[in-house]
Amino acid sequence: MTTRHIPLRIGLTGGIGSGKSTVSQMLQARGAAVMDADAIARSLTAPKGAAMPAIEHTFGAAFVTAEGALNREHMRAHAFSQPQAKQQLEAIIHPLVAQEIQRQAQVAIGNGHHTLVFDVPLLVESGARWRAQVDRILVIDCLEETQIQRVMARNGLSREAVEAIIGAQASRTQKLAAADWVIYNDGITLEALHEFAGKLPIQAT
Repeated sequence: MTTRHIPLRIGLTGGIGSGKSTVSQMLQARGAAVMDADAIARSLTAPKGAAMPAIEHTFGAAFVTAEGALNREHMRAHAFSQPQAKQQLEAIIHPLVAQEIQRQAQVAIGNGHHTLVFDVPLLVESGARWRAQVDRILVIDCLEETQIQRVMARNGLSREAVEAIIGAQASRTQKLAAADWVIYNDGITLEALHEFAGKLPIQAT
């Protein structure tokens, strides 16, 4: 008789520029199945994405590009002037992201993965909902100034723009309070980060 394994579920989060995506890739290379909430959200709002009919119905054709994708710049400006627009957009996208994450998780379990990593930027902001779905929360941490410098260099954004993004996320204190495990990714080499990620109890398939 085959014994069904129970996978370890890790919720991975961290502020913008913390290095979360880099750690996610390292865990995936070690055999973990990674469900990337940001990547799923992007696919839902890509040309002909599953969220696009509801977005066009709610916001109008002006928010859809000629290719059928979300007009991000137009939506960003609209959400800035109309705060409720962000909530309307999230009400469309978040349930679809949750459905796809669960679908991918079931596929991963069916394929024999023993560790599932849920890469969710707003995991702490979601409150108890994600805490109940994972066994451990892994936070990638660094100084706010490090976040600012990394994102300015990577994305070409102004300091003010990056500070606004950070200000809209859970604070560093809130993230650390929610963490079971923390990797401090500040002033260390990529090799050292790889070493820290390698100490996590990831079980390959």
